[in-house]
Formats: sequence, C-alpha cells, structure tokens
Amino acid sequence: MISVGVTGGIGSGKTTVCKIFEQLDIPVYYADAEAKRLMSHNQELKSQVKSILGKEAYHRNGRLNRNYVASIVFSDKEKLAQLNNIVHPAVRKDAVKWSNSQKSKYTLQEAALLVENGSYKQLDYLIVVTAPVEMRIKRVLKRDNSNFDEVKRRIDNQLPEKEKKKVADFIIDNSGEASLIHQILKIHRTLLKKS
Repeated sequence: MISVGVTGGIGSGKTTVCKIFEQLDIPVYYADAEAKRLMSHNQELKSQVKSILGKEAYHRNGRLNRNYVASIVFSDKEKLAQLNNIVHPAVRKDAVKWSNSQKSKYTLQEAALLVENGSYKQLDYLIVVTAPVEMRIKRVLKRDNSNFDEVKRRIDNQLPEKEKKKVADFIIDNSGEASLIHQILKIHRTLLKKS
C-alpha cells in the first residue's frame, strides 16, 4: 500500500484537503490529533513530557495542558526540539501500525512537520498544501481565536513554504486561484494508477 504525506504551514488548509480525500474513501491519519491522544494516554510518553516540561504539562485529570505546553515550546526552541524528539517517533510508530491496518489503495498521513522532522522520507509521496501567509494568518485567527502575534510566532517556527515545495511530489494551491477539488481529483487518479 502506498503511504502519502500531506503537509503545509499552519492555516494552509491541510485538514480541508484531507476531508475531501476522505470523501473519496481514502483513510487519513491526523498526526497532530494522534500526537495529543498519545501524549494524554501513553504513560511512557507522558513521563517523558513531564521530565522535559514539568508536571504542569498535564491537568489533574491527566489530560495534556495544551495552553501551558504551547506557551513553553513556542518561545523556547530547545524545549520544542526536545519535545519533538520524543513525540515524533511515537507518532511515527503509531502511524505505521494504523496504515498497516487499512484496506485502501493508499493512505494519507496529515502532519504539519513532515518535512521539518524528515519523516516524509519514510513515505512514498508528499503533497504540500500552499496558501499566501496573509490568508493563512486570517484562517488561524478565525479558527483558533488566537492573537496575531501567537499565529505569527507559530508560522515563524515552521519551515518556509518554499522549502517544503522543494521536496513535494504534488503541490496543492489553496489560495482560491484554482479549484481545490480538481487538484485533489487529479492527484487521486495519479495515486490510484501508481498503486
């Protein structure tokens, strides 16, 4: 089975793209959501997170304190790197297990940092979703009720879009200039031929 990564900067529209693929009966592994699940339920991972960020990284009920974690890692690149070094391998292992259980010609793995952490190299193909920075900021402000500085800091912590495009097998323009559905259908047909 073919494994395909879907990535792009925050607010580029990765999830929207994946929802359309799901309508085509293609299974999608949402790495960020699964990372949060693993960080809240995998005891070994929880203890590693606490050793890096302190026990405040979790609420009393055992759930991840996302606001606290974000406030630390988006202002301390060393802590972010330490967290990524323990979370990404756990997510990768979980994604492979999930992918092996699917019955489809290909699967998608959606993640913001596929290029940054190098895990795109373990996939067969990579789709990069792009959109202008101003548009991405507006989307995230509307979606997350964040403030401009927080969103800008998160964008600045990600690899620039042009660097991601260099390693892409497929690029989806989500600026509104071209039909998203037509672009996805074209990629879908190509991947079905390759499987």
